[in-house]
Amino acid sequence: MASIQKRGGNSFLLVVETGYDAKGKRKKRTKTIRVEDKSLLKTTKKLRDYLESELHKFRIEVEAGEYIAPEKMTLNNFVVDWEEKYAVKELAETTLSNYLSHIKNHILPVIGYMRIDQIKPMHIINLLDDMKRKNDSEKALSERTKQDTYLVLRNIFERAIEWEVIKSNPVKNVKKPKALEDREVKVYDEDEVESLFVAAENEPFHWRMFLTLALAAGLRRSECLGLEWSKVDLNKGTIDITQVITKGRNGRPIIKGPKSKNSKRIISLPSSVVEEMKVFHLHWKKEKMRSEKWTEEDYNWVFCNIDGTHYYPDTPTTWWKRFSERVNVRYITLHDLRHTSATLLINQGVHAKIISERLGHSDIRITMNTYGHVLRKADQEAANKLDSLFAYKSKAK
Repeated sequence: MASIQKRGGNSFLLVVETGYDAKGKRKKRTKTIRVEDKSLLKTTKKLRDYLESELHKFRIEVEAGEYIAPEKMTLNNFVVDWEEKYAVKELAETTLSNYLSHIKNHILPVIGYMRIDQIKPMHIINLLDDMKRKNDSEKALSERTKQDTYLVLRNIFERAIEWEVIKSNPVKNVKKPKALEDREVKVYDEDEVESLFVAAENEPFHWRMFLTLALAAGLRRSECLGLEWSKVDLNKGTIDITQVITKGRNGRPIIKGPKSKNSKRIISLPSSVVEEMKVFHLHWKKEKMRSEKWTEEDYNWVFCNIDGTHYYPDTPTTWWKRFSERVNVRYITLHDLRHTSATLLINQGVHAKIISERLGHSDIRITMNTYGHVLRKADQEAANKLDSLFAYKSKAK
């Protein structure tokens, strides 16, 4: 037996009976829902149909054993529903992958066993404060990791509020971990870039070209991996960034659009790089003709495996680490080559707006914040160059 009871102006209690207990008393499952659509509240038939539909779904959940009363639902239980009914539908795959990683590594091991309605702000504060690396229990994780974990927790409990599983959000009264001052990016100077290419002379052509594009065009790793020959215009000397290859759930590679609208862009290449790309294209076509394992039919990736398929997202990073150690060049991250590109342009006097557009930043403020120290140094050097002019003017008086 099932029924609907009105609780307030827009609040209704769904009741589903599930038999009798050992004392002969009827067992019931209840669920409160709120009708936010004002048009439904004005029409009796539409409201009744809506409530009947919700009652029917609730009865099915109860009869199938899928309904867990809030007083028995642990965070472990709720996260399963959160993932299936919200996350996989609403979050981008890369974001979902990151969220699930934080849930698995930092959240559930600490508070997953707890009843979701009994988790308090202090539990969240302690969780964030005690976050440590698995391989070094004494070393705290970065503030960025704590911030990301905080955002995941906030998202989960916001859904719990929306679905009326809990009445208050324990994350609401917890301050987001403060971000430390942005680290000063590590970059190569012009001499180090020159030494880098000397060290890479004996490396496979595709890795030399990968480094060249990272430095000449400021490409992200994912943008290099997602580049197809159809997006390379060797006549105009440009590349068109329209897609990236990155990791999704369970580390599975995915092909998707760039991270922001501004990340879709056309980048001009130096003429020497265009000539090198022409040579590399001929080399690529010869390698394709020689390959007996070529299986890729849908894409012509600029950087690919012997069978024509794209590289796994971590492959360039693995090669770069081994290469740096093998040839004994100062190690910076592969992403820092992108920062090096921007810094070299700043030192050449290129305007920050142009650099922002080449890098595909969504806002010039990102460029200014990331390279502020370099821009300030370039500004001081510009002032120094004017010094002689104004010094002469002062003497003329």
